[in-house]
Amino acid sequence: MQPTPHTGRRAPEERNPDELDIVIVGLGLIGGSLAKALSQNRHRVTGIDQNPEVIQQALLCSAISAEADDGTLSRADLILLCCYPQACIDFVQKKGALLGGALVSDTCGVKGYICPELTKLAREFSFTFVGGHPMAGKEQNGFAASEANLFEGASYLLIPCGAPDGAVALMEHLARSVGAARTIATTPEHHDEMIAFTSQVPHALACAYVMSPLCPEHPGYSAGSYRDVSRVARINETLWSELFLENREPLTREIDTLLGHLTEIRNAVAENDREVLRGLLRRGREIKERLGE
Repeated sequence: MQPTPHTGRRAPEERNPDELDIVIVGLGLIGGSLAKALSQNRHRVTGIDQNPEVIQQALLCSAISAEADDGTLSRADLILLCCYPQACIDFVQKKGALLGGALVSDTCGVKGYICPELTKLAREFSFTFVGGHPMAGKEQNGFAASEANLFEGASYLLIPCGAPDGAVALMEHLARSVGAARTIATTPEHHDEMIAFTSQVPHALACAYVMSPLCPEHPGYSAGSYRDVSRVARINETLWSELFLENREPLTREIDTLLGHLTEIRNAVAENDREVLRGLLRRGREIKERLGE
């Protein structure tokens, strides 16, 4: 990863991992939380957002020190793309000539689509790309919902995409500096099949669950089970539609698996088959207990 001749960017060996020039592109929940967390360290954090009001909010609370421009991009050690997947790709296609010699990472929830595209652009524009996905979030969206401690105790997934070990190590260090408890290196394919199970199916299930005609009548009849299952139905449908569709094959497989198991339970209930039903419920309990979570 070498600096391009027309920029003032530092070479990798000259960079102090605790004092980086960082540009965050997209100051929503994740980008805003990263800005707040990183600004509490000694990094110089600047930001880009299509909403001028968000930039002002970020400046007022010192999440960023300035709005980034082309000059800032050409000097930055690290660019964090915190937009929707296609928007990340569009940004790099537009600004790629300014990124030569930089380390670029994203925070997107799907990797099978974005990683090949950004790896190809990294070769074209001579920057280094490491895919990233902090496993943290909340039901609220936007900069107003962001918080510096959002990543405390979280996992931070990294997809090396052929990047040098030093670039991956820098991202590991950065993840720990914002509070992540561990980093996990994986491939785009395994990332997406696991995220289909751990994140996307629960969101799909929650949305399907609250579509019941009985849902509006739940007050007074519901407690923890309703809250746990329905919580993530408060969804950003624009973002999650893009994530679902870009991960459609792994997600479809996991939904089919869930439907199969639900059908088994449904049939045992419909057929009044107590032994089969007990066996199915026992299997679920034993799996959960064996995992110890």
